[in-house]
Amino acid sequence: MSKVRRWLLLVTVSAGLLLISVDMTVLYTALPTLTADLGADSSQKLWIINAYPLVMAGLLLGAGTLGDRIGHKRMFMAGLVVFGAASVAAAAAPSPAALIGARAFLAVGAAAMMPATLALIRVTFDDARERGIAIGVWGTMAVVGTALGPIVGGLLLEHFWWGSVFLVNVPVVVLALAAAAVFAPGGRGSRDRPWDALASLQVMVGLVGLVYAIKETVKPDPALWHGAVGLLVSAAGFWAFARRQRGRPYPLIDFSLFRSRRLLAGVLAAGLAMFATAGIQLVLAQRLQLVLELTPLHAGLLVAAFALGALPAGVLAGSLVHRTGVRPLIGGGLLVGAFGVLAALLMTPGALGPVGADGSPAWVVPGMVVAGAGLDVVMTAASIAILGGAPAHRAGMASSVEEVSYELGNVTGVAILGSILTAVYGATVALPPDTPASAGDSLDEARAVAAALPEAQARSLLDSAASAFDNGYALTMTLVITLLTAGGLAVYRYLRHEQPTGAETVAH
Repeated sequence: MSKVRRWLLLVTVSAGLLLISVDMTVLYTALPTLTADLGADSSQKLWIINAYPLVMAGLLLGAGTLGDRIGHKRMFMAGLVVFGAASVAAAAAPSPAALIGARAFLAVGAAAMMPATLALIRVTFDDARERGIAIGVWGTMAVVGTALGPIVGGLLLEHFWWGSVFLVNVPVVVLALAAAAVFAPGGRGSRDRPWDALASLQVMVGLVGLVYAIKETVKPDPALWHGAVGLLVSAAGFWAFARRQRGRPYPLIDFSLFRSRRLLAGVLAAGLAMFATAGIQLVLAQRLQLVLELTPLHAGLLVAAFALGALPAGVLAGSLVHRTGVRPLIGGGLLVGAFGVLAALLMTPGALGPVGADGSPAWVVPGMVVAGAGLDVVMTAASIAILGGAPAHRAGMASSVEEVSYELGNVTGVAILGSILTAVYGATVALPPDTPASAGDSLDEARAVAAALPEAQARSLLDSAASAFDNGYALTMTLVITLLTAGGLAVYRYLRHEQPTGAETVAH
């Protein structure tokens, strides 16, 4: 393949990865608007966000194997078709349930595309130097897409209805399909490697049960027996998956990999970094719009400050890891991330009182930049630790484990922090007399109720609702700070004997 065609292929697969990453965060700024239009309750909001990473995490392990079997070009193009169709369905969703289903359908397309994008790069770029540059661009697209999501959502909502955040995917899908047909290398794959669809289903059952249990346990009126049933379903799904993997000649995961301290630390740190990233971006975007009444675009630009620190920090971490090893980068990155989140919390106007009470919302930017730098260092070093902790013949499996750890961190971050935010709001809001009880469900509901009340009563309700939301915001951010600090200290202790090898390579 000519040099020009190789780089055009890179543009094509990068466009697919950009779509996947943007859709991970595009609803953070669109959520208040679509919630009001569709009448979604607090539980449905969480599932609208979580359906996408949840289904994708369940399918990723098997998607790479299926690509090996039928060919990665076919897998990539099939994923694009599904993604485009699901985007149209999401844009036209008439109800929260329909939107949740469309987001799950989007995840099927995303899971088909993601392993195929990296596989196509590996089989196309023969030169080691070119391949390294291409994989670096591939990884950068994931970070850029996540950062662009809130901005894209905010920009589109300035001019169009909420469905436009999904419909904008369609022209990109059409162009990527045409380019993939021309530039992607063909190949029928290897039929001797089986595809374990049942194992992917078992993982999804485990994840859905876990998220349901979390949601039911931390909501304002917890249904503990619902949570217990969710945990039982989750445990059954994960147990069945683990049992099936041990008995198969081609397992999706070889659990002996986790005997490597570096790999295990990398997996846990990657999940924690994404837990913090997803949770921070979600709750901050909601607060900037619902409490400070910023436009979706303004809120998206402030939240995207996370990427200003993330992009250079990840490149720097990749250049230093062969000298320092992963221990100081993962442990130190988590501690720097904790400091950045603390700074963002203290400087958020009104969140904790006098520190940022009368300031501009832009004061949150320095903290977000520092948090982004610290957590992207963690993600880069964790990727290196995961691949470096696995033998060469398990590199593909280790890559799948890495991607699942990120998706699981994203799911649990949104589910746990979003549920805690809702629970604290419901427990601390003081409704004025004769105010409909629905205003106690969420700040979105309170704003909708206030629109129909007399001015004095509406102002009293909104002040109380904003104060209750800030209680939840402060608690969720404090929890993130605590977890990142504890994680950083734990990594320093757990990897205390780890030494630089001098041969570390960046995974992506």
